[in-house]
Amino acid sequence: MFRKILIANRGEIACRVAATARRLGVRTVAVYSDADARARHVQACDEAVHIGGNAPRESYLQWQRIIDAALATGAQAVHPGYGFLSENEAFANACVAAGLVFIGPPASAIAAMGSKSAAKALMEKAGVPLVPGYHGDDNTPAFLAAQAARIGYPVLIKASAGGGGKGMRRVDRAEDFEAALAGCQREARASFGNDHVLVERYVLRPRHIEIQVFGDHHGHVIHLGERDCSVQRRHQKVLEESPAPGLSAARRAEMGAAAVAAAQAVGYVGAGTVEFVAEELDDGDIRAYFMEMNTRLQVEHPVTEAVTGLDLVEWQLRVASGEPLPLTQGQVALRGHAIEARVCAENPDADFLPATGALRVLRWPEHVAFTRSEQLPRVDSGVREGDEISPHYDSMIAKLIVWGETREQALARLDAALQATQVMGPSTNVAFLRRVAASHSFATADLDTGLIVREHAALFEAPPLAPEVVAGAVAAHVLAAEAALEDADPWSRRDGWRLHGGAQRLLHLEHLGRPLLLRLSRQHDGALRLAVGEGGVPLPFSARSLGDGRHELHIGPARLTAAVHAQGERYAVFTAAGSALLADHDPLVHAGQGAAEGRLTAPMPGKVVGFLAAVGDRVEAGQALAVMEAMKMEHTINAPHDGVVQELLYAAGDQVAEGSELLRLETT
Repeated sequence: MFRKILIANRGEIACRVAATARRLGVRTVAVYSDADARARHVQACDEAVHIGGNAPRESYLQWQRIIDAALATGAQAVHPGYGFLSENEAFANACVAAGLVFIGPPASAIAAMGSKSAAKALMEKAGVPLVPGYHGDDNTPAFLAAQAARIGYPVLIKASAGGGGKGMRRVDRAEDFEAALAGCQREARASFGNDHVLVERYVLRPRHIEIQVFGDHHGHVIHLGERDCSVQRRHQKVLEESPAPGLSAARRAEMGAAAVAAAQAVGYVGAGTVEFVAEELDDGDIRAYFMEMNTRLQVEHPVTEAVTGLDLVEWQLRVASGEPLPLTQGQVALRGHAIEARVCAENPDADFLPATGALRVLRWPEHVAFTRSEQLPRVDSGVREGDEISPHYDSMIAKLIVWGETREQALARLDAALQATQVMGPSTNVAFLRRVAASHSFATADLDTGLIVREHAALFEAPPLAPEVVAGAVAAHVLAAEAALEDADPWSRRDGWRLHGGAQRLLHLEHLGRPLLLRLSRQHDGALRLAVGEGGVPLPFSARSLGDGRHELHIGPARLTAAVHAQGERYAVFTAAGSALLADHDPLVHAGQGAAEGRLTAPMPGKVVGFLAAVGDRVEAGQALAVMEAMKMEHTINAPHDGVVQELLYAAGDQVAEGSELLRLETT
C-alpha cells in the first residue's frame, strides 16, 4: 500500500478519497486554487499545495504543476478523482514518466475509450450493439447536417471527448441543427479542449443504465452490478439508484458480461463505468446500446458501495498498488436498494440556473441507522456551513445517499433525509428533489430521461406553503428571540401587556415576491391570535421553542413543527410539507417601485460568450439575445418582451458580475 498520495481534484471527491486514505493509514496531499485556499478538501488532507488561479485552466488543469507538487511532497501516486484530468491520457502518461503511479487505468485504455467515436468503433468490432449514428472524423457542419438527415430526427449531438452533459444537444428539426452544433462545440472546447462531436439517433424514452466494472494488473475484470441514472436535467444526473428497477436477471447478466468484455478489450485496470442507453421493447424487456465508457470513478459510486458493502476507493488504492481484486465475480453480493440525490445550488424554476453565494445555513439529517453498516444516510460534501459556492466550479453542494431493504423503504428514507436537509443562502434543488422522488413516475419506477419534462406539473407547479404557516413560523422565531433577550434583561420585556384591552403588532414580510402582512395580537388574558393580511381572520396561535431554531406551532386547529433560520432581513422556513424564503418588507421603501423595463441583466457571475442580436434589431418575446458561460455550462438570456435592441453593453469574452446589465431593450 502507498505511504502518501496526491489528490488531483477538489470538493467532495477529494474529501471522499482523503477519508478512505486516512482509514488505511495513507497520508494525503491536496492541491488548491486561489478560490479554494480555505476549502474543506484542503483541511481534509495532511498537506496542501497551491497550484494557481481561480479558473480550472489556471489551476486544476495545469497537470505539470500537479506533478511537481506530487514530487516535491514525496507522494508515490496521484488520484485524479473525477472531472478535470481524470480521463486525460497525457496526464496519465506524464505521471508514469515522472515515476508516479496513476490511480486509474492505463493511458492506452483512456485513449481507447476517451473518444466516444473511437470507443463506439471499437465496440462495433466487438459486436456490441450501437445506436445508429455517425462516429467518424469528418466534423464539417455541412457533412454532419447531412448525416443527421440520413439518421432521421430527432438526433443527439454529443462531444466525443467529454461527459457530464456538457457539449450535448438534442435536435428535433433540421433548421435548428447548425446553431445546436455550434453550441455543442463551444461547450466542448471550453470543458475538454476538443470540439469533435458525434451524431446519433435520439432514442425516444431512453433509460440510462451503467455497469460498474473493476480490473486489476493480474488480468482479472469483474462487474459490481448496475446503476440507473435516467432522471436527468440538461443531460446531467439528478437521482441515481442501484439496482436498476425492472431489469430482468437475464438482461442484467447480459449487460454485465458486455461491460466486462468491453473493459477486457482495452486492458482495463481500476474502476470504470460502461454506460448503456436502453429502450423498452413491446414485450416489456429492454434493448441496451453501448453509449460510452467513463474511465474513472463516477459521481454516483456511493450507491454501488451501499448495495455491495464495499469501499471502491479502497479497491482503487489496492489495485493501483499491485494487489489483485479482493473478490471474484461469484463472491460479489448485492443487497437492498440505494438511491443518491445530488443537492445542487441552482434554481429549478429558472431552468436550473446555477446559483452562487455563501452557505449561511447548512444542516444535514442526523439519523444514521439506515443501512446494514449503520452508516446512512450518507452525505458526501466538499463544503461546510459558511463556505462560498463560487462561479468557477460546478454547483453541486453534496450527494445524499440512502439505503433500504426495498426500493419503497429507500424512497421513504430519501424523503425523510431531504426533509431534514436545510440550506440557506443560494437557491437549491432540495424541494425539487423531494417532488421528483414523490412523483408518480419515479415512485412506480416508470423511468426515462424525459421524466422531469413528463412530470412537469407535479414538479414545477406544486402549491407553496400556506401563508399562515410561513407567517406563524416567522412569528415564533421573533417571539423566541425576544424571549431570550427578556430573560437576559427583564426591563426589555415586549410582551404587549396592557392594563386594559389587548395589544397588536404588525410584521411586514415579503413572500414569493409579494408583500405578506402578519398581525400578531395578544389578548388581555395573554392568549395570542395570528392573522395574515389586512382582512385575515385571527386564529388562535401559540409557539414553543424546541432549540436550534426549531419551533412547535399551533395555528388554529393545526399543529406542526418548523425550523426557522434568520440572516439579516431574510428568513428561511423548513417544515415537513416544504420550505419557504421570506424577507422583511418596508412598505415605504417599496412604494412606487416597479420593474425597470428594457433591462436584461446577468443572472450570475460569468463570461459573455456572445450576442445573438445587433443594435437596431427588432426582437420578439422569448427570442435568444445573449449567451453566457458560467459554472462550466452555457446559459441563454431571452427577451422578456417584444422590442428593439438599443445598446450592447459588453463584448464577447468579457467577465460580468451578477446583476450586470448586458444590453438595453426598448419596448415596442
